[in-house]
Amino acid sequence: MRFTPIARIGAVLVTAAVLCTPALSAQWKWRDAQGSVQYSDRPPPADIQDSQILSRPRGRPATPVTTKPADEAPASAAKPSVKASDPQLEAQKKKLEEAEAAKKKAEEAKRNQGNAETCQRARNYEKSLNDGLRISRTNSKGEREILDDQGRASELARTREVIGESCR
Repeated sequence: MRFTPIARIGAVLVTAAVLCTPALSAQWKWRDAQGSVQYSDRPPPADIQDSQILSRPRGRPATPVTTKPADEAPASAAKPSVKASDPQLEAQKKKLEEAEAAKKKAEEAKRNQGNAETCQRARNYEKSLNDGLRISRTNSKGEREILDDQGRASELARTREVIGESCR
């Protein structure tokens, strides 16, 4: 079955209307003190009378919520008041501190292991450079190059620098 372009456009519009209806029904609509219409996904302020509310989301209470939004609430309301000697809170705090300490210790061990591996590789490479073995590399063109005396000296200096940093 083939649809004409007009039928396709009609189907798209109907689908869009069906999909947008729930989103639009979750909007509050009211007149403010100056008489202009306001739209929001939050209830109107407490000073707006019920007669000024033009529409509300389905399943919402008929009266506007009287609590202040989170950004207007005082700072003391943001955090619940807890006694300083609460043993449960102290236990949670201690557990978090232990977890952070364990995490730092694991990171330190991983870093030390990486340094030890780097140190061992650098010492082996230094030994190869000092023993006079032929060292070859691949250049940027993909060609194989053999280090000459000057290249060997610069590699030896760089390797000793790496050894000084990682072999502590």
